[in-house]
Amino acid sequence: MWDALSAALRLVLRLDGDVLAIAGLSLRVSLLAVACGTLVGVPLGALLAISRMPGRGVLVAVLNGLMGLPAVVVGLVVYLLLSRSGPLGAAGLLFTPTAMVIAQTILVTPLIAALTRQVVEDADRELGEQLRSMRLGRWRRARALAFDARFSLAVVLLAAFGRAVSEVGAVLVVGGNVAGHTRTMTTAISLETQKGDLPLALALGLVLIGIVLAVNAAASLLRHHAMRVYG
Repeated sequence: MWDALSAALRLVLRLDGDVLAIAGLSLRVSLLAVACGTLVGVPLGALLAISRMPGRGVLVAVLNGLMGLPAVVVGLVVYLLLSRSGPLGAAGLLFTPTAMVIAQTILVTPLIAALTRQVVEDADRELGEQLRSMRLGRWRRARALAFDARFSLAVVLLAAFGRAVSEVGAVLVVGGNVAGHTRTMTTAISLETQKGDLPLALALGLVLIGIVLAVNAAASLLRHHAMRVYG
């Protein structure tokens, strides 16, 4: 075990090409998925936070439930859509990084939307009356509240990135874990462990842990900064 760990540390410290390539793909896929999820999830969550339409409670409950979507089920659905016999099969996206981005976007969008709704709803309790007295439209109020809660929303996005970068089920199903093409840190760790290449698996595990710790540290710093700014 110690020999494998020492070899893993050497791979990380010397910036091994395979480790960098796999980690780089994981970061690109996860960042793109979070960006796509943000474009949909933040506006949706913000508008839902200030809406008082009939059935809102049901929508909130459904959105909260979607936060726990099983990754492998999402991967299976995307696989069926992108397979040759599926409705999007002609696009040839299966077993590509694009398919992985699609699957991860479906996973993180409900998380972003649900947490955004909670954050903006909390901000609306403090500023909503003032904004309504200014006769701002629903969309302008949502934007104003989202901007006021920007530090909390940044923490939400970091949480979404943490889930995306550590996800394995969906990307394995739709990406296929193809060497040099769709192999991410999580899928490579699983494969290399089964093959017995523990140094590479441990090296990727160390990088993944480092990324997760960095994300948590960034979230903590943002929370402290927000507390100092807003008291």
